[in-house]
Amino acid sequence: MHLIKKIVKDQQSGIKRGIYSVCSANKYVIRASLLKAKSDNTDVLIESTCNQVNQFGGYTGMKPEDFKQFVFEIAEDVGIKRDKIILGGDHLGPNVWQDESEEEAMFKAWEMVRQYVLAGYTKIHLDASMPLASDRNIPLVPEVIAERGARLCKAAEEAYQELKKINPDAVQPVYVIGTEVPTPGGMQDESETLQVTEVSDFRETVELSKNAFQEYDLQNAWENVVAVVVQPGVEFGNNIVEEYDPEEARELVEALHEYENIVFEGHSTDYQTPELLKKMVEDGIAILKVGPALTFAVREALYGLAKIENELYKFNSSINLSKFIETLDMEMIENPSNWKKHYLGKEKKIQFDRKYSFLDRSRYYYSSEEVERAINKLITNLKLREMPLTLISQCLPKQYKHLRSGLINNNPTDFIIDNVIDVLDDYSQATNL
Repeated sequence: MHLIKKIVKDQQSGIKRGIYSVCSANKYVIRASLLKAKSDNTDVLIESTCNQVNQFGGYTGMKPEDFKQFVFEIAEDVGIKRDKIILGGDHLGPNVWQDESEEEAMFKAWEMVRQYVLAGYTKIHLDASMPLASDRNIPLVPEVIAERGARLCKAAEEAYQELKKINPDAVQPVYVIGTEVPTPGGMQDESETLQVTEVSDFRETVELSKNAFQEYDLQNAWENVVAVVVQPGVEFGNNIVEEYDPEEARELVEALHEYENIVFEGHSTDYQTPELLKKMVEDGIAILKVGPALTFAVREALYGLAKIENELYKFNSSINLSKFIETLDMEMIENPSNWKKHYLGKEKKIQFDRKYSFLDRSRYYYSSEEVERAINKLITNLKLREMPLTLISQCLPKQYKHLRSGLINNNPTDFIIDNVIDVLDDYSQATNL
């Protein structure tokens, strides 16, 4: 049985456990997640989104099979078995092709889902909630969303049957339906009012999706629908975090008891406190998605390391400084497409948000040639001599404590990984996996 189906059954039996989902293509985040799972002796769920990874390469340049191999290569280096890794596809649907007609966009979405399943992804979030160029009704009526989602499930089921011919032991995929409001990646307008999903909307999503699955002869596939994405009242913006309020979500949580064998999946759970994450799991939000908070931790560590580098070598003419912070910002300025819709206001505010925003749009730039070169130079410079404890305490206080306790080595890469694991620890404790 798929691990997530076991978690759902446990939730139904009153055993309050869940699983966190690492939604990132960052190599430090992936390594940290695998090391954390190895240390805890648990499975790890790693997901890629439709815009990160698709049949055309996405913004990472990776197709589903490429991303799988990327994760597996790190897993081999870390020393964790592949069967401990669950791969998921997030928001799989026509989102990337919204400016195309339904026929064109859904054809591409069908092929993307197919490639995800053939690559061995076993957690598939079907999301056809976005309007396409040929749609006249905006927002889409729920019936259309449900019908398109069922079509994409058909693609997944056919791909799974194809995969079983190659690998009879292939794991049956499980499905997640629904979507959150606002759109993924955090709030673009911090003045907007966050609304918990209405109970009627949740019920409608389930019932319409179930009917659509039946229309496409997907009754067996419906038995593998394990979760519904809802908005339980958690979100984050550039400088704010909307915290989970159990009372605000009470009616929605109670409605979950009307349905067997499903839980809620919570997106944008980044930056929630450990206590609130635990409460979410207890309330049936058993799948906790996290992404930007993890790359935010990578950026925090890199900034701290850059400050250490500067203090060590700023008067040493024989050492060329990495200038990581300046290089990253310049790359963002020269290529603003990944942040310009998210960082708004006066120039000083935009400058601040580029560096420190909770949305962490800087994560899109780590794979650029210039930024990657700067990171490598930063790490190389800091390995030339042992970093002084005083500077570590000043710039990376959490890593200072862990270093003094013997939990990590005095190594820049270890510091980056450790800062990510520090975030993952909150999720591990909350999910009781």
